[in-house]
Amino acid sequence: MARRIFVGDIQGCRVELERLLEKLAFDPARDELQPVGDLVNRGPDSLGALRVLRALGAGGVLGNHDVHLLRVAAGKRALREGDTIEGVLHAPDRGELLAWLASLPFVRKWDDVWLVHAALHPAWADPEAELRGLDPLELDARIDFATRARYTARDGTQAQTDPPPTGQPFRPWFEHWFDSRVGDKRTVVYGHWARMNLVLRSRLRGLDTGCVWGGKLSAWIAEEDRIVQVDAAQRYAEFND
Repeated sequence: MARRIFVGDIQGCRVELERLLEKLAFDPARDELQPVGDLVNRGPDSLGALRVLRALGAGGVLGNHDVHLLRVAAGKRALREGDTIEGVLHAPDRGELLAWLASLPFVRKWDDVWLVHAALHPAWADPEAELRGLDPLELDARIDFATRARYTARDGTQAQTDPPPTGQPFRPWFEHWFDSRVGDKRTVVYGHWARMNLVLRSRLRGLDTGCVWGGKLSAWIAEEDRIVQVDAAQRYAEFND
């Protein structure tokens, strides 16, 4: 049976990705690999992770760190302290890898699943239409929301801190999404929120389990409603997310 395998934030943790694929008995001729974004950065081997994912024909969506890499490569943004993406920038197959990465969308939809890196805006009647064709190299509030939002107000205004100050009108973004989507029975799969760790709620699967921080790399097999995890080999970065 074909399986859709959704994988949490990889962030350059190639070794853990390969161990997870082995544990899953992943078969590229049968299975779909759908990462939640943040394929690169902060971990030790962003280049290797991209090469593995591209070779396997992975799908998935763009995360904020992927967007950062694309903008740095295009000269629109400078490298930041702690970035681990220089290997991609100097690789002989840089062009092919960046083109493949840039081809990924910001959201994917199936009959039973939404996939986004960070969040779906409660005002988006059709997230696919809202995000389709957006250029990851250009600043856009919709890209920022889809790849960065966590706590928001009912109108989608993002909190500037995580967690937000007590008494302010912010809740986890998905609470507003589900309030506005009573008739949408799709499960939302997302990452970006390592502080929240693994989230398994009705119609919600949060898969950022902080591999790069020394946690785990997690996958959700949709057809089996099953979680598969591997431990991080080590802590690659100090937690500040």
